[in-house]
Amino acid sequence: MNTAVAVAAALLSALSFGVGSVLQQQAAREAPASDSLRLRLLLELARRPKWLTGMGLVVSSYALLGLALAAGPLVLVQPLAATDLVFALPFLAWRRGISLTRPEVAGIVCTAGGVAVFLTVLPPPAHGTVPDIADWVPVLAAVGGAVVLLAPAGLRRRGSTRTAMFAVCAALLFALLDSLTKSTADRFQTQGAGAFLAWEPYSLIVIGVLGLTMSQSAYQSGSLAISLPIIDTLEPISAVLIGIAVFGERLAQSPSGLAVQMLGAAVAVAGILLLDRSPLARA
Repeated sequence: MNTAVAVAAALLSALSFGVGSVLQQQAAREAPASDSLRLRLLLELARRPKWLTGMGLVVSSYALLGLALAAGPLVLVQPLAATDLVFALPFLAWRRGISLTRPEVAGIVCTAGGVAVFLTVLPPPAHGTVPDIADWVPVLAAVGGAVVLLAPAGLRRRGSTRTAMFAVCAALLFALLDSLTKSTADRFQTQGAGAFLAWEPYSLIVIGVLGLTMSQSAYQSGSLAISLPIIDTLEPISAVLIGIAVFGERLAQSPSGLAVQMLGAAVAVAGILLLDRSPLARA
């Protein structure tokens, strides 16, 4: 475990994902609505330079996230990686040549401050073992069941409801992808090349494509004001819960420490909701 590397890599991952998401959403909004939840959407977007630039940043974000997860636990890395909206809005403001408003600055401060408070009382990470497939079955069933129910329902909706359903699916798949990335990194650290004989590295491809398709469908069907806040809140919460359930990670042990963490989480969510109201995100 190397906390300094985990923190730095997680923040750089958030920066790359935030900027990349802005570029991807702007390109995805120009794609036909009939392409939602189809691989054809990705093929259409792959011909757009702006989307490819955003995709490059998202891939870099994922590589940095993998480095962070190799160096630290999910309960440390995911709250930091979820601050991408803190970077996305200033980037949008810069592209449009305008200044951030006071509510937007307050949202950034609350989000960053809430995450910082959450992490101040985080206990030292325990050195656990790589989970077995049996440990993953409940998580795979829960995420798979939610996506199977919500994705078809989203196709039958329009507007913000459709975007929200797709974003929930994307957030759950990204949380699963983050957790499987952690497991894969741990296997390579403990087993070396023998990790290629495990199932986790190959599951990353399937879950990654599904998550990418869901996120692009969410971007294509509505504004970042709907999709990013859902992803930014649900993905880290789900990943932390998976970290506790599958990897045996811990939150604060004392009631006072746990109260501080819950307060920090609430402030961070309030900050994200403030950012959600920004006209920049609703463009």
